[in-house]
Amino acid sequence: MAVKQKDIIIVGGGMVGAACAAGLGKLGLQVHIIERAGLPQYQPDAPYDLRISAVSVASVNLLKRLGAWQYIEKMRVCPYRALETWEIEGFSTRFHSDELQLSELGYMIENNLIQLGLWQSFAGQDNITASLNVEITQTEKYGENWHIFLNNQETYCAPLVIAADGANSQLRQLAGIGLTGWQYRQNCMLIVVDTDLPQQDITWQQFYPSGPRAFLPLLGQQACLVWYDSPQKIRQLQSLSAEKLGEEIRQAFPPRLGDIRVQCAGSFELVRRHAQRYFNRGVILVGDAAHTINPLAGQGVNLGFKDVKTLLDILESAVQKGQDFTDENLFIRYQRMRKPDNLLMQSGMDLFYKSFKEPLLPLKIARNLAFFAADKATPLKKQALKYALGL
Repeated sequence: MAVKQKDIIIVGGGMVGAACAAGLGKLGLQVHIIERAGLPQYQPDAPYDLRISAVSVASVNLLKRLGAWQYIEKMRVCPYRALETWEIEGFSTRFHSDELQLSELGYMIENNLIQLGLWQSFAGQDNITASLNVEITQTEKYGENWHIFLNNQETYCAPLVIAADGANSQLRQLAGIGLTGWQYRQNCMLIVVDTDLPQQDITWQQFYPSGPRAFLPLLGQQACLVWYDSPQKIRQLQSLSAEKLGEEIRQAFPPRLGDIRVQCAGSFELVRRHAQRYFNRGVILVGDAAHTINPLAGQGVNLGFKDVKTLLDILESAVQKGQDFTDENLFIRYQRMRKPDNLLMQSGMDLFYKSFKEPLLPLKIARNLAFFAADKATPLKKQALKYALGL
């Protein structure tokens, strides 16, 4: 088979990879996207998927720019307008969209619906092609081009490859980019439940010595609960029946949750990773291929979309000025803009996470007073909220 030349190849067609394809396609570049799985399907009456993201206002603005939001909002999105965090009742920090004159802080959306909406947005663009349900059998660099061989006997080449292939990125390894990171020795359990309480528009999180427990609102008196704990505890919870798990939840979560019934549950381990470089030898890292973060504040996908926006802005400027879009200086700029910001968010979440695991009473008093003070410090509170929302 003949080798098919492209401007850019994207490996990974999930949320971040599909967002890159949608944006690059709008620049008129010849883009090919490679995804090892098929596309998700949407049925309005299907149960919620466990993989749910708190998509910020800034991420929604990007999805609108890419032409994907019009498809996503027709499926299943749940707005949230308030956020509350506390350790001891009465000492909490609460944010509300009214403080920034916003109609909402963001939306709870299933990852597969974000992915599907993005694919729908570029389905009619002839300059975006795709290979689905395929495996990469070989990747080699010949001269200026990367050649990617697929198990369907197709071969594609391009001077640039965007690695959107996740935390265990093979492209990152092929490009010779190292990692720093560690395991948190904690697991996270996601549990979709029916609730007795009416539809809610607040997401909340309470801290415990064993880890935080959180509530994410979903449509139709449903919610996704997030339970951080030791790997041993999470394995024990995972082994329970839905009824027994419901009993454990009622005992472990704050009373404001109300009565619940478990639909489904799953878990994963917490790992921090950060690439030592964001590009090398014509491979550019985005999203989880470049960084993974403690999901404490739900910032993972939003950081990935910030990567995408920055990369698109840089390449759009280059294309409009007639510059060489493969110029390494463009990706030095991308790295300079995104790596410190991602590192700051990673380190901030780690500091927050570790400080609440310390059981010493003086520290416990100090951090709860800090929560109380932060709730009253309106200008500082607004700035923190704007940063978290990417505004």
